[in-house]
Amino acid sequence: MKSGTFFFTAVTYLRTPIFAGESAVELLEKSFQYAMNKRPFEIDAMVVLPDHLHCIWTLPENDFDFSVRWRLLKTSFSRAYVCTGAVTESMRKKKERGVWQRRFWEHAILNQQDYNRHCDYIHYNPVKHGLVSSPVDWRHSSFKKFVEEGLYPADWGQGVGKELLEMNLE
Repeated sequence: MKSGTFFFTAVTYLRTPIFAGESAVELLEKSFQYAMNKRPFEIDAMVVLPDHLHCIWTLPENDFDFSVRWRLLKTSFSRAYVCTGAVTESMRKKKERGVWQRRFWEHAILNQQDYNRHCDYIHYNPVKHGLVSSPVDWRHSSFKKFVEEGLYPADWGQGVGKELLEMNLE
């Protein structure tokens, strides 16, 4: 694990299920690429659910400016995404489009155990929210990549272990 590794949660405005459609997920992927091209970082783990996403990023050595990266990503997505929701006067003044909640939640990863715990949380999240019965069944997740790399068995998260149900990082 490198220095400058962070866990994030970003949520859509009013928890609107924007990412329930494939086109929005594809647009999100392009927005990530845009942000990564402007300000490089690595996505270690990620899951995209209909109304929020969780991810772990590792930033370049001695670079801890994740806020500018989130601004680039959210702005890129918001400009390209056609939003039909109501935009308040406060949002209009801040040039917001009613796509994202204003803030994101971040946590600096402390050590390998903390990193592993957050990866588990990310990969189990679609099961936690009742979207699938097994992490391997959720398409928009880094879980399958972790399985291919031998970091998880393919049946990990099946049978709902009590420790995974109780895990709550939000």
